[in-house]
Amino acid sequence: MIKMAGDESDSDLKPSSVAIIREVYDSENAHIKFEMELERALEAGVSVIVIEPEPLGEETARWIYVGNLLHEVSVYSGLCSIASGLAWRSLACTPFGIISVLCSGCYTLSWQWDPCCKYQEEKDRRHLATLPVLSDVTSGTPVVLVHKDNRRKILLHSTVSLAAAAVCLWRLYQTFK
Repeated sequence: MIKMAGDESDSDLKPSSVAIIREVYDSENAHIKFEMELERALEAGVSVIVIEPEPLGEETARWIYVGNLLHEVSVYSGLCSIASGLAWRSLACTPFGIISVLCSGCYTLSWQWDPCCKYQEEKDRRHLATLPVLSDVTSGTPVVLVHKDNRRKILLHSTVSLAAAAVCLWRLYQTFK
């Protein structure tokens, strides 16, 4: 069950609030209920989400990790493509450019529209200690998600990927003209 810090009603989630998804197995379909509560909190844009059910928390953390990995591979391979395309007069930039565009495209199609991509798993123990809501948590190892603005992240990998594609196309044109 979702418990809002500072608000005992679970009917209205506010973006400035904290949601705790409790690990309460009160029916056979409790895991489906946990997923629905998480989806509801994500779509509401809650500032901090604490996930007590371990399988759901681990799955959500993995999903965020894969999205972050796609973003990073897109940016770094795009930068390698741009640098190699400008440094050498060869097509060495092309594999990096293709990887950058593919990762950026995959992120855009699969992650960008998911409300979960606006969250990051908080692992810093010092920051976790400052969250008063964790005193209410009954689980030993909850996953804590913190809402982050990801617009700059999306703009960065999109811009780098487009620049890498442009450099690759320019190199292809220069090679075969």
